[in-house]
Amino acid sequence: MGEMAAGAAAEGVVRMARGERPALAELMLSPSNARRLADRLSQMRGAVMKVGQLLSMDGHGVLPPHFADLLGDLRNQAHVMPATQLADVLEREYGTQWHQRFRRLSFEPVAAASIGQVHRAETHEGRVLALKIQYPGVRASIASDMANLGLLVRTPGLMPPGLEPGAIQALLARVQAQLEHETDYRAEARAAQAYRAALGENPVLTVPEVVEEHCSEHIIATEFAPGVPVDRLARDGVPQDQRDHVATALTSLAVREFFHMRLVQTDPNFGNYLFDAASGRVALIDFGATEAVTDERVEQLRELGRALRSDDVTRIEAASDAAGFTAADDPRSQRDGVVSLMRLAGEPLRHQGLYDFGASTLFSRSFEQGREQFFGAGYTRTPPPDLIFLQRKFAGTFMLCTRLRARVNLQQVFDGEL
Repeated sequence: MGEMAAGAAAEGVVRMARGERPALAELMLSPSNARRLADRLSQMRGAVMKVGQLLSMDGHGVLPPHFADLLGDLRNQAHVMPATQLADVLEREYGTQWHQRFRRLSFEPVAAASIGQVHRAETHEGRVLALKIQYPGVRASIASDMANLGLLVRTPGLMPPGLEPGAIQALLARVQAQLEHETDYRAEARAAQAYRAALGENPVLTVPEVVEEHCSEHIIATEFAPGVPVDRLARDGVPQDQRDHVATALTSLAVREFFHMRLVQTDPNFGNYLFDAASGRVALIDFGATEAVTDERVEQLRELGRALRSDDVTRIEAASDAAGFTAADDPRSQRDGVVSLMRLAGEPLRHQGLYDFGASTLFSRSFEQGREQFFGAGYTRTPPPDLIFLQRKFAGTFMLCTRLRARVNLQQVFDGEL
């Protein structure tokens, strides 16, 4: 925060010398401060970097473009462990003879994220594995990281002035609990196994098998899944039908997770979907943020979905209250704003035939309206944390469809559910 404030002050002096009178929020969210924040988050790993990854997914249209672009680098990038530190971790987890466990193990990570980094290994039997190895001390750092994040959200212009202090504290506490849970690699391995069993055979999607004999408290071993982050399909030259096929499969997956599996992987980071061009399949990885959904929550959101599909304002408001997005004692402007945003978000549910995410302006309109609501009428509280994570799952899936410029028949995807 000190570096950002100093940067804001320096830029403010320069711009005032030019005769400009920039707002404080504009200075705090300047390109130079974006670079400072992205670099600091990538070094901090843990909780603060995780939030940077969340911002990188949702930032376009809400944060200034330079801020969202630079934070976007955090989705698949982090400062990696030095080789000596990695060797220490392997010895601690596997014992002094760890190097005899594998025929070969690459010290160069294939991916590095907020809580751990992934290495390719090959067993003596020829089985190729992905080892997700947790950064030393990351769990112990979460509390201090969250305290730093608490300072970050006090940056002028980032939070609505009317938001009750207890609301953001409750949300940060929920995020901290989630992050601490994600450091429990034994629990994540069990979640991956449960998810793989619930998904079953699928022609497009696959979950790499957990290899228990090479798992430990801070290492998860799975079959190695070849591929690249699925948003690479957005590059020019990828056929439209391939993009449509993958987007439809992942959208259908989100619906199936919620309504049938009742087990939702709530982190739709694009790097958690690996597309293999050779097979045309998508591997689903990283189950640290997997959550069970109650029958009550399913029925509440089913009713909200039906209300959105029929665009019945009275019904939407009642369903929103029942789920906890709004409450009867919320300011009228806030209730109207939330319902208006929901009606906008429900647009694809009312569309007949293929919904063209590439041609749609839905996200830009939603972000613009949401930003006006956020900094205008504002919010006095936040929805229940589980709804925020579930909302992020569906919003992230639709963002991926937009990134892929895909066409999806959402009426067919939700057929029988709403």
